[in-house]
Amino acid sequence: MWSSPRNVSTAFMYSWAQRPDTLVVDEPLYGYYLHKTQAKHPGKKEILKTMDLDANSVIKNMCSGQFERPVVFFKHMTHHTVLIDLTFMQHLYNLFFIRNPMQIIHSYSKVISNPTMEDIGMKMQWEFYQFAIQKGYKSIVLDSGELLKDPESVLKNLCFKIGIPFYATMLDWSPGPRPEDGIWAKFWYHNVHQSAGFEKTQEVKQELPAHLIPLYLEAKPFYDQLYQYSLKA
Repeated sequence: MWSSPRNVSTAFMYSWAQRPDTLVVDEPLYGYYLHKTQAKHPGKKEILKTMDLDANSVIKNMCSGQFERPVVFFKHMTHHTVLIDLTFMQHLYNLFFIRNPMQIIHSYSKVISNPTMEDIGMKMQWEFYQFAIQKGYKSIVLDSGELLKDPESVLKNLCFKIGIPFYATMLDWSPGPRPEDGIWAKFWYHNVHQSAGFEKTQEVKQELPAHLIPLYLEAKPFYDQLYQYSLKA
């Protein structure tokens, strides 16, 4: 999954963790991203100490196919792929998980006060999608707003298109911290830890402060282009 941040991507990861055939991995390139950039994120020192900071090593492990379960769900933030050769995407099924940038920016600014286009990753999602389509890589676009309208229908359609069975267990999980969480969960996952399924998460209209409106106006066209290709409820 190539997601924008502050999407319902963690809830989506929890959904996949409920499948009996699936292993989930939370943002395996996060440590590399923090190591490679000057990004100031909460918990950065702890993340750098505990994660594999070698992108080639992470990618090799992802593409090896040597896992204890037949399906592996990798949750990625698109902007974590700084200076990485994207041709490894040919070995994976690429799910581009998008959200209205108004929602993303409003949520992200509660943790990082002045997010940039690089932080929210929406332009990169569009560029990644174009790259994948041009190369003929297996790809699909899913909008979190559409997912929340009818989780069961959208998940059934998604699993069908990927070629794996749908499990009703994907619709619910236990609230609270989960074993699949990255160590950064204490800074970012407070809201999702209160959820027990997609019905607990709702899209609501948000007002952005004036200084973030230019970022929204810059991001919106990329979202609109991706949205036209997304699965619909």
